[in-house]
Amino acid sequence: MNSKVMKLVVAASTALASTMPMAALAQDVQSVELGASAGSGLSYISLFMEADIVVKIVMIGLIAASVWSWAIIFDKVVLYARSRRQMSRFETVFWSGQSLEELYKSLSSRANNGMSALFVAAMREWKRSHEGDRPAIGSLQQRIDRVMDLTISREVERFEKRLLFLATIGSAAPFIGLFGTVWGIMNAFTSIAASKNTSLAVVAPGIAEALFATGIGLVAAIPAVIAYNKLQSDSGKLAARMEGFADEFSAILSRRIDERA
Repeated sequence: MNSKVMKLVVAASTALASTMPMAALAQDVQSVELGASAGSGLSYISLFMEADIVVKIVMIGLIAASVWSWAIIFDKVVLYARSRRQMSRFETVFWSGQSLEELYKSLSSRANNGMSALFVAAMREWKRSHEGDRPAIGSLQQRIDRVMDLTISREVERFEKRLLFLATIGSAAPFIGLFGTVWGIMNAFTSIAASKNTSLAVVAPGIAEALFATGIGLVAAIPAVIAYNKLQSDSGKLAARMEGFADEFSAILSRRIDERA
């Protein structure tokens, strides 16, 4: 009787031992299948929707900053291209031989930018200094130079308006995205600890959501940095072009002042 019982126990133990590897293998296969299904469902929209509220705020802020950066970039590209065309047209007319008085009359009645604004400001000071019975030409050259310097400063300020925002986004966006990543990874590890499951199906979504914030930060920062450097260079070229014209026009008016002195 005892020998029969022993045989039954040994047979049951052998059967249980043979089924344990199969159960473990089935669990591993199920984990892989869950991981594959989770990976296939990790779209950008799902990453955003499943993210923590703090990470969502970071993502929305970075996307808004990126959109605003591109709006500034397109606005400045159009502004600089228009300014270059206006300067070229004005230089063509200015050096065509037309008298300064006629050119001033044609430009003084409308809004001007760039070189035309510089010309109108200098000619207006010239006209004011020669009004009345006693022309004030003693320090006229200095006043004309000062007026042109102020006009150039205003034009440069108009050219560089909102460029500082691009520089700020270029330097701060990666760190803001990194903050979202760190916050998301903290939440991911907290979820892992709570579920006591370290399978890929549990770990991957949280890590992906966290890294997505850094990706958005880089997408916002890289174009902003490149555009800032390019637009800053273009603004400097436009300012140098205006300063060159101011020096030439100042020399022309200086000769006129000497002739009337």
